[in-house]
Amino acid sequence: MADPAIAAIVLTGSGRAFSGGADIREMGKTDAIAEPNLPTLIRSLESCPKLVVAAIGGICMGGGFELALGANYRIATVDARLALPEVKLGLLPGAGGTQRLPRAIGLERSLDLILVGEPVRPQEFLNTPLIDRLAENDLTSEAIAYARRLVARQAPARKLRDLAAVAPDSEVVLTAARERIAASAAHFPAHGMIVDCLEAAIRRPFDEALGFERDCFLKLRQTSTHRALRHAFAAERDCWKIPDVPADTPTRAIDRVAIVGAGTMGRGITMNFLNAGLPVTLLDRDQDALDHGAAAIGQLYEGSMKRGRLTQQQLDERLVLLTVSLNEDELSKVDLVIEAVFEDLSVKEEVFRQLDRLARPGAILATNTSTLDVNRIAAFTERPQDVIGLHFFSPANVMKLLEVVRGSETSVEVLATVMKLARTIGKTAVVAGVCDGFIGNRMLEHYVRMAHLMVESGATPSQVDQALERWGMVMGPFRMGDLAGNDISWVIRKRRYVERPQVRYARIADRICELGRFGQKTGKGWYRYREGDRTPIADPEVEQIIAEYRSENGITPRSFADDEIVTRCMYALINEGARILEEGIALRSGDIDVVYLTGYGFPRFRGGPMCYADEIGLAKIVRRMATFETESGDPFWRPAGLISRLVDEGRGLTR
Repeated sequence: MADPAIAAIVLTGSGRAFSGGADIREMGKTDAIAEPNLPTLIRSLESCPKLVVAAIGGICMGGGFELALGANYRIATVDARLALPEVKLGLLPGAGGTQRLPRAIGLERSLDLILVGEPVRPQEFLNTPLIDRLAENDLTSEAIAYARRLVARQAPARKLRDLAAVAPDSEVVLTAARERIAASAAHFPAHGMIVDCLEAAIRRPFDEALGFERDCFLKLRQTSTHRALRHAFAAERDCWKIPDVPADTPTRAIDRVAIVGAGTMGRGITMNFLNAGLPVTLLDRDQDALDHGAAAIGQLYEGSMKRGRLTQQQLDERLVLLTVSLNEDELSKVDLVIEAVFEDLSVKEEVFRQLDRLARPGAILATNTSTLDVNRIAAFTERPQDVIGLHFFSPANVMKLLEVVRGSETSVEVLATVMKLARTIGKTAVVAGVCDGFIGNRMLEHYVRMAHLMVESGATPSQVDQALERWGMVMGPFRMGDLAGNDISWVIRKRRYVERPQVRYARIADRICELGRFGQKTGKGWYRYREGDRTPIADPEVEQIIAEYRSENGITPRSFADDEIVTRCMYALINEGARILEEGIALRSGDIDVVYLTGYGFPRFRGGPMCYADEIGLAKIVRRMATFETESGDPFWRPAGLISRLVDEGRGLTR
């Protein structure tokens, strides 16, 4: 700035990025806002006596985008990606983004860009004050040439701060934005503050509005929502890291896949690979099952096409990759086989002995079991090093979570291969050790068990569901049971009655199942359902079943407040999650949170069960669980050893 020989400055990044913005690992620390901070840097840039041109290539996000907004002119490549994604971390742009952007592209487009936080292409904004030129060849060379031309024609040092925000029908636009977020973002304070800041951009002087934005940003940094979202973001990055599986671990080529079992789960798993362009052979012993499976896959794709999510060409490309067959010899042609048959160990044994006999050497043999012992399944083969658990979640073609269950003899090469494959098919993969239920379902057992025990003691299924849904869960445990099929959990429960007789279960759920009330698929479960409608309707028959059960067992019903319902269910998740962590079934606490955020409808604004535990405070949880144990006599409520140790050390599960 002080050198008189310099007439203009061009800001560039690397080939991959202009700037990715803040380092999330620094967020929450005082160093992140210490001077000189980003607002100070941008003010310095904006007051520079030289012309400043931002040459934007690759990623330009968050604070990096705000930095570019402080320049006088901007040139970008056509494949650059611009975004202000702070809302995804429960924040808003805190270095002038809400003030300079509407002066460049107007109020309405700024609201869309900042409230959604998704990347956009610069050509959308060509010939607005945001993007002055698009680079056709080498970005840096063209930016320097552009800067020279600007100097030669004595172009003004245009500053976005000096422009007026374009805001026709501002009252209508702002009201519509507030109505939209009131319905969908009640637990996310950043959304409302973003609208307030953009309103300030059109109503207040620039410096006053800029100060208002900064105050809002600093307030949001202190919210539990920001802490939760920041934790979730970091956990979803860390879950791919496996300490003893280096990034350069060799992987096996997966060019063709077989799925054994053409039921609902097998069909859903098949679609994941078809969507990724991988040929799939779907096998079953029953021709009707195969025909129904293939037809169901086609119908699901046609539904996506009708909704505009798929073109006819894409549908055709997927279906041509699908082969259905009764011929088990097809198993010798594939690189990966995934078993998706009934959740019974004897059935799995038959399948894996067959796979061991037919699959080629080096093929990966995977089980989709949700609870069974992967080591026992691997022992049915002569190649346990090639066996792994791939627990997809239903509907498998929709749900993002994939629990990768590592057997005691699973090779690191197999583990590295399936983790790489998970990215290919668009899943979020979390590694789990072998135990009954792995991470997600092992914790879920006690969450659901507590819900059932509260119904036994006086609550109603709808009261429990509504309390948890108001708290933030996507679906309460009874609605979830009806959706998944109550018969599935019934089979697992009957096995656990034998294997763990010391664990107390309420047996009301068994009576529901004995009456054939398996949920939505039978029209009746904990609720009843009209044909073609998934809306749960409270059923007097269920109320009568519960009342008779209480009477037979001498139970006098009591009332439950919503807070107690939520606390019992959440503390059950937390305590069992801590045991899982202590036993090494999960690699890290964040992995447990990723499982619940992506597979079980846990509210993202609470960060996952382990993050939520730290927000409450482990000492408080220990005190409340002691009360639950005294009241119930259930030894489950004794705190996990890890929790007790962390309380003594003054530490948390995630921080």
